Amino acid sequence: MADWRADRVRSAAQGRNPTVLAELDTVFAVIGDTQFLPGYSLALSRVPHADRLSDLDRRSRLRFLADVDLLATAVENVCAARDPMYRRTNVEILGNTHAFLHAHIWPRYGWEPAERVGMPVWLYPQDHRTHPDHALAPRHGPLRAALTAEIGRLSESAEFRWDR
Repeated sequence: MADWRADRVRSAAQGRNPTVLAELDTVFAVIGDTQFLPGYSLALSRVPHADRLSDLDRRSRLRFLADVDLLATAVENVCAARDPMYRRTNVEILGNTHAFLHAHIWPRYGWEPAERVGMPVWLYPQDHRTHPDHALAPRHGPLRAALTAEIGRLSESAEFRWDR
């Protein structure tokens, strides 16, 4: 069986991607492989072959962005409750490396180094971002559970429901 990382979206659809937190209307909400900023998550589009936002029709774009908003809100709520140094959540749709539509949800904290706190996450050194100490691990179970619960709570609230 192929490594789930080779096709994160297909492995999520097949139930083999261990990072999946929840399946929403248009995205798989997943926790990031690295947790150097605790709560880092992604929204992976469930639309096959969508490489960029413009590959979707307007209604599908809005639904994708609504699911990204829901995940970002869940990350904000969970991270703010868990860490008094939580500052904000950044949302990025880049697509420069991986050819599938996805959004990065980055919580930001007051404890980050002063020279990094106002800069894009990608300016952290690569060896810091990918250091084994920050790898997703069983110790992140409570964070995963809190994110999953908050995604579920929000997805049931009237504020985040689309008339389906």
